[in-house]
Amino acid sequence: MYRIKMALQRFMTGRYGTDKLNMWMLGLGLILCIVSLFFPFPLVRLCLTLASYVIMLLAIWRTMSRNTYKRYQENRRFLLLLDRFKDRKHRYFSCPKCRQSVRVPRGKGKIMISCPKCKEKFQRKS
Repeated sequence: MYRIKMALQRFMTGRYGTDKLNMWMLGLGLILCIVSLFFPFPLVRLCLTLASYVIMLLAIWRTMSRNTYKRYQENRRFLLLLDRFKDRKHRYFSCPKCRQSVRVPRGKGKIMISCPKCKEKFQRKS
């Protein structure tokens, strides 16, 4: 048993492993697979099942990837997007000059926003 454990450890050395994006992808794949069971149309069922398999295989591929920097960046972007969906009190805009993301409170009407990075001022409706 020890030899199998060490062989698996050597195989996984340098691999990315799992993260929040992988968990969401596996969950989505599982949900799509379960939903496909309830469709009476064979073509729709096949499409949903194939989509679920592709998503789950992509998650496994990300886990086994050795390009850890790229997988880390993908997960970071996913977490930023997830935070934006959770944040209902603010709106996000990007600066027209430097593309810096700027967070402003919702429901204030038209406001002048100044970019913290380049000090550009622009008007948006929050």
